[in-house]
Amino acid sequence: MKKMKLSLLFFSAMLLTLIGMQSCNQEIELTGDFKETAVVYGLLDKSEDVHLIKITRAFIGPGNSLNIAQIPDSNYFDNVNAKIIERVSGSVTRTWQLFDTTVLNKETDGIFYAPEQKVYAFYSQARDNSDNATGQALLDNATYELNIVINEGTSDEFVVQGQTEIVTGISTTSDASTYQFKFAKNSTTTGEYINSGFVINTGNSAVINTKILIHYQDFIGSTDTIDQTISWGLGEKETSASTMNIAAFGETFYNLVDASCQEGGAGVTKRNLAGLTVEVIAGSSDLYNYILVNQPSTSVAQNKPTYTNLTATDEHPVIGLFSSRFTHRVYHPMVSSTSQNVRCIDRTSTMELCIGPITGMYLFCSQQTLDLAQNQPWACN
Repeated sequence: MKKMKLSLLFFSAMLLTLIGMQSCNQEIELTGDFKETAVVYGLLDKSEDVHLIKITRAFIGPGNSLNIAQIPDSNYFDNVNAKIIERVSGSVTRTWQLFDTTVLNKETDGIFYAPEQKVYAFYSQARDNSDNATGQALLDNATYELNIVINEGTSDEFVVQGQTEIVTGISTTSDASTYQFKFAKNSTTTGEYINSGFVINTGNSAVINTKILIHYQDFIGSTDTIDQTISWGLGEKETSASTMNIAAFGETFYNLVDASCQEGGAGVTKRNLAGLTVEVIAGSSDLYNYILVNQPSTSVAQNKPTYTNLTATDEHPVIGLFSSRFTHRVYHPMVSSTSQNVRCIDRTSTMELCIGPITGMYLFCSQQTLDLAQNQPWACN
């Protein structure tokens, strides 16, 4: 989204520069007749209940474009009527009327207005705005159509449309509740590392982004705790087969914990590893094509194609994307209330975390049930 806005602003700045190079006797009218341009971004995600669609417009006007970009009304259409239509085997099964809402978390260091922005939303399980409140999530076998009527009832009315299938079929071999990551090699000595690998079933996705979230707690004194999370990116790859192999390097795990603990720690009396979350975000082919087209150009000529899967009536330009992704998350705790054998990393890796050369100075100890039962010297209540 930001890349597209930046490119529009860059184009406007270049246009003004070129105009300034012309003779002073030439008058160029910037704000003459033009077609409204819709800028639309929406990604449906079956794993979510609330879905957001951003519907704005490109603008042109007198004055500084940077100043105009800071005015919210310059970026919104006055009249938007948007729907999502679900079709199974060609027949309409559900329809959602999008309602406008405000998000409050846009970063304030960008060119455009922030932190508040208006977006359009719907609840896929039809809590309050569906013609058919079935309580179902988005369907694997359905096609979803976006239909936006802009400036309805006026002489400049036009319609923006797009459609997408749902990304589905994503799972990993690390999903089992008993899965344990193994990052350390020896159960009696420390400082030697191995890699944990798992396999992703890629479903109908075109691109996969994988990460592990490392959750741990800082204990301050005997009662206060601070939850900490480290994001460990494992890369983004195009899917070329039904499965994808992912490697998590053991030494990297300990180095990331080391770096995180170095940033804080005042008053910490002990630390516990709480768990690991495996997060896989899978994108559709349309989304992947959009990402590829919007990557920085490596050409001296800076010639770049444009890509959108949206259409607009009455020759109105349209920019953006309506597509699908799927977010697959599995949390592996260090302690389970149902089984002493459940733990996110194995015993050897736990010992390495607590007394190994990279992280041994950061007061980690294991609260895992079996470690306590076995009176491991690096276990703690």
